[in-house]
Amino acid sequence: MTTSPARIARLGPRPAGSRAALLIARLTSRLPDRLLGTALAVAACNPPAALHAPLSVRMLVLLAAAAAWWAAPMVDARPASTPMRWRTVAARRRTTVLPATAIAVAAATGPPLWLFACIAALLLAYLVITDAWTAGVTAPPGPPQATPALAAAAATAVVLLAAQAPVASTSWARLPASLAIAATMVCLVLALRTRRSPPG
Repeated sequence: MTTSPARIARLGPRPAGSRAALLIARLTSRLPDRLLGTALAVAACNPPAALHAPLSVRMLVLLAAAAAWWAAPMVDARPASTPMRWRTVAARRRTTVLPATAIAVAAATGPPLWLFACIAALLLAYLVITDAWTAGVTAPPGPPQATPALAAAAATAVVLLAAQAPVASTSWARLPASLAIAATMVCLVLALRTRRSPPG
């Protein structure tokens, strides 16, 4: 369906103010998602160490916070066929890419134990609040169930305990670390590439 030139002339160009208002509305929607996602990204950058780092590192932390603010909101939509270009898939799966990237950054920056626990708590809260299968349009009817949150909390506790296992000074420490990194990358690639096939 096309719009006639007369209708376009009658509507006129969209004022710049409305575009700015629309952009502001988009950047301030779903504040809990954005606040948790941004806090997770900043915490993963180890801010106590970043404060004493060079200016370039502090600018990278600010850039990570801005990217997380954009990427954090849940994509609350039913599954649909979309182009499989990496840019399109990453934009649609950004609530998976954001926590996975935060985990990788936290592993590289080596935060202290107290910040490590904060990152785990922020990760858990972010994943629960942006899970489309429990909080979005595809969620089952009725009040939210506590089981997914409890299961996620239990999994987080297991990962925290495993991460603190005293294997860093042993000769085989690299084996579980490399297996964990490989498994994480495989899961991330599968999450980005998997799509639902059309019925029939």
